[in-house]
Amino acid sequence: MKTITTIGMLAAALAASPLAAQSSMAGMDHSQMQGMDHSKMMNDPGNPYAASEMDMHQKMMAAKQGDASEMWTRKMIEHHRGAVTMSRVALRDAKDADTKRMAQMTITKQEKDIAELQGWLKSHGKRAQ
Repeated sequence: MKTITTIGMLAAALAASPLAAQSSMAGMDHSQMQGMDHSKMMNDPGNPYAASEMDMHQKMMAAKQGDASEMWTRKMIEHHRGAVTMSRVALRDAKDADTKRMAQMTITKQEKDIAELQGWLKSHGKRAQ
């Protein structure tokens, strides 16, 4: 009886695991799930960053070339480009001088990081992005 209880508990734990949840979600149409309609994010008048957030997300998800090093580099380039775009929105729209100063500093730093990442691609015989 103790063995059956232990096996039952183990089976219940495995069924509740994230891996089981992932495999049961394979093939699902996630666009029909509540909260998955990203088009609503684009139409949020209170979020001046919506377009740049969506663009960055889509480009990061599309960066799938190469091995783990190349893929990470390409995803980070898009991540940094997104930060630059968002910082330009802050420069344009923010009222606070400190925010504008930090946004400008972010642009400068992120552009340097992008150049370094592009340099890595070039030094490894990869096409620039």
